[in-house]
Amino acid sequence: MLLIDGDPQGSLTISLGHPQPDKLPFTLSDAMGRILMDEPLRPGEGILHHPEGVDLMPADIQLSGMEVSLVNAMSRETILRQYLDTLKGQYSHILIDCQPSLGMLTVNALAAANRVIIPVQAEYLPAKGLEQLLQTVNKVKRQINPKLQIDGILLTMVDNRTNFAKEIAALLRETYGSKIKVFGTEIPHSVRAKEISAEGKSIFAHDPNGKVAEGYKNLTQEVMKLEKQREKSRAGLGR
Repeated sequence: MLLIDGDPQGSLTISLGHPQPDKLPFTLSDAMGRILMDEPLRPGEGILHHPEGVDLMPADIQLSGMEVSLVNAMSRETILRQYLDTLKGQYSHILIDCQPSLGMLTVNALAAANRVIIPVQAEYLPAKGLEQLLQTVNKVKRQINPKLQIDGILLTMVDNRTNFAKEIAALLRETYGSKIKVFGTEIPHSVRAKEISAEGKSIFAHDPNGKVAEGYKNLTQEVMKLEKQREKSRAGLGR
């Protein structure tokens, strides 16, 4: 599996054990820059390997400059997709971590993806921004990437001790549940989860028996169930 850090802040890169992303010799901005300039890439160039068995294409602050470069570029929405095309067949799954904004980097991620999982904090403002994101996803699907599907909305950092978090969760399920799957799994708020950024490990290595690890295991099962349903549907259509 390959993880792609699509956020100039490099949070994913830092969390996977690279506390100073700006000192890395090659990041996603370099890879996209090569595609923009029509320059060759060596196979696997810049991809880092994590001891837990995943690969990473890291990000650093230079990626924010790439956002500006994309504005006037030809085929600007598909630069990331063109980069992923150079990796075809090397990975069964590629996950793209996006920044919480709707600029050209996020549009590039949506143009390259087959499916989207939308994490939403169980708070008022993040939930409020969901409508705009859904409009962007639908626009990309109509105009650029007809394969794009929303797998579901994932409630994260849920503090079940507060009625407010429960109310927001209920409101999201009520508002969107009829149109979009809202995962049954909710990722709870946890101090242990915050610690992993400094550890360079996943929650499964840092706190395997904790409630957050259990939440992500349950989410994985839900996503795999969706995958199986899609495979059955495709097999039925192929007959």
